[in-house]
Amino acid sequence: MSKDDLLFELDDDGVATITLNRPDQLNAFSGAMGTELAKAYQRCDEDDAVRAVVLTGSGRGFCAGADMSDAAATFDLSGTSLADFSAAAVAFPAFRVRKLVIAAVNGHAIGLGLTLAMQCDLRIFAREGKYGIVQVRRGVMPDAYSHMTVLRAVGMARAAEILLTGQTFSGDDVERLGIASRVLPSEEVLAAAKEIARDVAVNAAPVSVAVSKRLLWEAPLLSAEDIERKETALHLHLMPRPDAIEGPMAFIQKRNPEWKLRVSSDWPEWPE
Repeated sequence: MSKDDLLFELDDDGVATITLNRPDQLNAFSGAMGTELAKAYQRCDEDDAVRAVVLTGSGRGFCAGADMSDAAATFDLSGTSLADFSAAAVAFPAFRVRKLVIAAVNGHAIGLGLTLAMQCDLRIFAREGKYGIVQVRRGVMPDAYSHMTVLRAVGMARAAEILLTGQTFSGDDVERLGIASRVLPSEEVLAAAKEIARDVAVNAAPVSVAVSKRLLWEAPLLSAEDIERKETALHLHLMPRPDAIEGPMAFIQKRNPEWKLRVSSDWPEWPE
């Protein structure tokens, strides 16, 4: 993989943009790209300068899926230690990043391309694109935690329609199916994602976003009593701290907040 196959940019507002950058191959995904994407996500998680993250693709596509330039060898593991293989695709997925991660799906997202987008918290799709988790039509099965991410996003019936048929869908279809936060013309997708990311980067308290995100991803496995207990413990961590004063004061004074807490140093002991 060329060192330029994955681009990373951090702007002054704290928005990190990660770009899959193989436009001539519709950003087809390789193992090396997965390694670099995991490193980029881990940097976003650990770096307090990063307040929100946008994942997108260069050119006219988001990601065409696994690199099938040698089609017969696409899923060949003969040269790989089976102990080293993981269907996760990315060792540090987007849902583990303690920042908001938005997929700006600017064009076609097929197979692994769509399962990577499903790991993000929000997804904005190009209306003109084609989308599908097509692995059952390639002799394998959906990957990258998609049996969790898709099911949580849309429920059993629609998850079955997406994962078990392997069909390809239009932008209007993904809006109907509920995997899209928004569907926009392709030229508006990245700008819309960055607008949301910048708003969160400036106006939302970093630790508040981080703990809420983690609990949100945990929630489907928890009872109501578990949720109440964890929300209470996390409130008790946040409420005595400076951001719980700064937030209301900034709102009343009609100014941008100046957040003091940092994810790296103010992360709570997670309630079990």
